Amino acid sequence: MPSVRPVIIAGNWKMYKTKSEAEELVNSILAAIAELGNLPCVVLCPPFTALETVVQLVQARGIEVGAQNIDYHDAGAYTGEISAPMLTHLGVKYVILGHSERRQYFGETNASVNLKLKASLKHHLVPIVCVGETVDEREAGLTDAVVSRQVAAALSDVSATELSSLIIAYEPVWAIGTGAVCEPVEANRVAQLIRGTINNLYHKKDFAEAVPILYGGSVKAATIEEQLAQSDIDGALVGGASLKAEEFVPLIQAGCKKVCLTVPKT
Repeated sequence: MPSVRPVIIAGNWKMYKTKSEAEELVNSILAAIAELGNLPCVVLCPPFTALETVVQLVQARGIEVGAQNIDYHDAGAYTGEISAPMLTHLGVKYVILGHSERRQYFGETNASVNLKLKASLKHHLVPIVCVGETVDEREAGLTDAVVSRQVAAALSDVSATELSSLIIAYEPVWAIGTGAVCEPVEANRVAQLIRGTINNLYHKKDFAEAVPILYGGSVKAATIEEQLAQSDIDGALVGGASLKAEEFVPLIQAGCKKVCLTVPKT
């Protein structure tokens, strides 16, 4: 049976692009995909300073906007932080949580990812929860344990009914920004592990079949089609290649092909 999960191509711009640079990039992407049919769900995740600009540019153009982080408080004396209500007020619909760079450089923990996930769901933001192992953990044979633990911690005390929207991104830390890519079959195996972990958490055999799982880690045009050909990989969370239209648009085109293969025949 073909998958009914959405195909998602998300671009994480990280700390790049001023407002004017964001405008230029979005306009280039829009022009390049204007004639494409069967678009995947395209999500652009610019820095906070460009969110409103990007939201306005993509309105009614088939592209969604996501943030790269949130604070789990709704409001308060938390200097420098941004809340979920602030984002939804702008028209933001997605948010990246637990990216390895947040974990490595800013003290993000499994516990804080869980709090942010709950805040996202409360305010109807779609969370893209990042999980993945370091090179040392992979070489020690700990990939499955690390990824399962991260997934379980993120979903702690979250009921099945609350998970109306959830996206998991498998991003092996050793592949992010390095040029190294996890072999498609192995990435798919980890995606299946993630589904199994979710099914076990909720004691439902097929519960995770509806959860989109993305691959992230040096995603590029030369490798994405083989990744998307895997049974349990539903899209990509793209870093560096999302910063140039000529590199990002081919990834969207690959997503279009996946959509054509996964749309059920009527």
